[in-house]
Amino acid sequence: MSTPQLVVHRDKELMAQAAAARLITKIVDAQASTGSANVVLTGGRNGNGVLAALAAAPARDAIDWGRLDLWWGDERFLPEGDPERNVTQAREALLESVPLDPKRVHVMPASDGPYGGDVEAAADAYAEELARAAGPENHGAVPAFDVLMLGVGPDTHVASLFPEHPGVRETERTVIGVHGSPKPPPTRVSLTLPAIRSAREVWLLAAGEDKANAVAMALSGAGELQAPAAGARGRARTLWLLDTPAASQLPRSLYPPASA
Repeated sequence: MSTPQLVVHRDKELMAQAAAARLITKIVDAQASTGSANVVLTGGRNGNGVLAALAAAPARDAIDWGRLDLWWGDERFLPEGDPERNVTQAREALLESVPLDPKRVHVMPASDGPYGGDVEAAADAYAEELARAAGPENHGAVPAFDVLMLGVGPDTHVASLFPEHPGVRETERTVIGVHGSPKPPPTRVSLTLPAIRSAREVWLLAAGEDKANAVAMALSGAGELQAPAAGARGRARTLWLLDTPAASQLPRSLYPPASA
């Protein structure tokens, strides 16, 4: 498991633009190396901000969009097209403006889909889709994600893994149904920490003063049960992408002044 690295930008707009540029480079490098790329998207204001910045970036055309697999870290278990679903927001921010292969956009099931209101069946189906995409070289039940992005909540949650909730304790399954989420809607589908940790790189996004306490707690040595973000680590790299307000409770010794 990699040691967290921090990059602090002046404001959330600059953070989103820099993250988008970084993501373009990672995707292009992965496609040049292996022929394709696997990226896990996140929702929320910071995740959608990165997607919007990517849509506006001239360098986005360097990506071969037909050789990119997109996955999600979590999803609200709501009807297809609901404006609160992460995929709905991602389509508006980016997906509808680039030539993706629809078969390589791996959307988590909706509550009005083939599994009806059975969130556990929906989670199992997504786990099976991940397993089918995993090759022998991945040594696990999920593909080796090149980049997995996560927004960090004010309570330190990532994906739909909340402090002290059962999902944080999961050690076997890669995808779970979440019941009783403290953040509405209460029913969700989420990757687990074992699935998250399979990624080559995990990027944690946090911007705004309301995230400062969560960032400080997750980076202070708190356990993943109390601070799920602390348990989100990549195999090769764990990168915290922050703006100055989100980093305001961290000692400056943790990041170089030039990164601000």
